[in-house]
Amino acid sequence: MTELPHIESLRGGTTAAIAAADLDLKTALAQETARRWFARTLSMRSPRDPALPARPGRPQKPELIPPKHMEKRSLHTQKGRIALLHALAHIELNAIDLALDIVARFTTERVPHSFFDGWMQVAFEEARHFRLIRDRLRDLGAEYGDLPAHDGLWQAAHDTRNDLTARLAVVPLILEARGLDVTPTLQAKMRETGDHASADILDIIYNDEKGHVAVGAKWFRFLCAREKKDPSATFRELVRTNFRSPLKPPFNDIARAEAGLTPSFYRSLVSVSQS
Repeated sequence: MTELPHIESLRGGTTAAIAAADLDLKTALAQETARRWFARTLSMRSPRDPALPARPGRPQKPELIPPKHMEKRSLHTQKGRIALLHALAHIELNAIDLALDIVARFTTERVPHSFFDGWMQVAFEEARHFRLIRDRLRDLGAEYGDLPAHDGLWQAAHDTRNDLTARLAVVPLILEARGLDVTPTLQAKMRETGDHASADILDIIYNDEKGHVAVGAKWFRFLCAREKKDPSATFRELVRTNFRSPLKPPFNDIARAEAGLTPSFYRSLVSVSQS
């Protein structure tokens, strides 16, 4: 068991987890900070909290390369399935830090404590997802870090570091919602190849991710209501300003709607973002 440093506050624990380069320590800190926050044994902030790092802690590997240089492989080979799982592990690792960052960065924001409850639950679950996928990679004779990865997800956090509403629009309502679009197809392909163990992990992730998008949608609507802004129009405006990539169909409209993200939010962005 990784020995944890002293956790003094919610902001302190989440900041320490973001900064941790040891991934066992990162996931353990994320989950233990969540447990203590849920038990109401942590203060929100402390004068002794460390400063937020500009970038999350990472091990030496994987090598980070531009997304366009990422190699595509068939899921009908074990190498291809390992490559997919490695890419998913990298996404989940970034998702841990994104959930922690929204807590650590915005503890001074005027929001209810339940805002932080929701995001610490997300961080806890993302840590579990990362461990599940890393363990599956090990079952297949591989390890996280064996293949290159890209850094696009953290760039989204950096670009919205000064605006909580923009952060909610980009991270849960675009990046996490994209997982709802693509995961069912990946699950089906994994089962077609006979890799039911990996497909079962994707089931867990898919069901949890609906909740993560729902947390984002809830608080995005809350902030829009407080400012007396229309949520759909505000979302579209923030995406055009803060998101660099195109929104690509097909969309899983049913799962998105279950999470509170209706087509009025994103449908009109497809033609705009691809023009």
